[in-house]
Amino acid sequence: MPETSTVIDERLLEQKHAQVVRVFNTINTERMSDIPIVNHKINVSLIGLQDWNGSYLGILVTPWFMNIILLPNQPDEWSDIPELSNETHVFPSGKYKFLMGFEPDIGKYQTCSLFSPMFEFADNQAAIETAQAAISELMNVENIESTDIDSEQIQRIWEGEEPLPEGIRDDDLATSETAPPTPLSEETEQVATMTLEERMHQPMSRRELLRGAFLKKDEAK
Repeated sequence: MPETSTVIDERLLEQKHAQVVRVFNTINTERMSDIPIVNHKINVSLIGLQDWNGSYLGILVTPWFMNIILLPNQPDEWSDIPELSNETHVFPSGKYKFLMGFEPDIGKYQTCSLFSPMFEFADNQAAIETAQAAISELMNVENIESTDIDSEQIQRIWEGEEPLPEGIRDDDLATSETAPPTPLSEETEQVATMTLEERMHQPMSRRELLRGAFLKKDEAK
């Protein structure tokens, strides 16, 4: 069963939002200013912050990554969970594996990577629109696959290290005995000919959500 949300006070959501943005703005200024993976056209933003199963859920956008982020309701709630450990969470669209991180001014938090680095975004608005779509599709039960698999397994399938499980009906993951899966580079090339508006109105699979090809901004736009 997917995890369900519980009520967190709106005031606490606003405080948590401001805290996370402040911390990652500081990281951007103090640690990342000279790092070549930074896209200086992108600002730090926390999109769609909401309560989820007693935790805070949102999409964290920075000049160097876009991640799904989970933060505990209480700062010491995950104190016994080691940094860099993995934990799987179930959302309406399926299961996702998160990595535990830590910042002194935030405490423990968990992230699931969507984009890194951020150079495929031409401007900040493109990144914001992508994050808004991602949080929406994360909660869309229609994106769940008939046989649910996690992001690491999807990655192994794409790289040819693991066969496709029986029962997967998703068009992006389905293959036949005679035809190999479409390489990601070809898929990205196909969606690059679509406008952002066209892509936003098409159904998005979990594969597209995790890899981001669906939401890649049209370079010509």
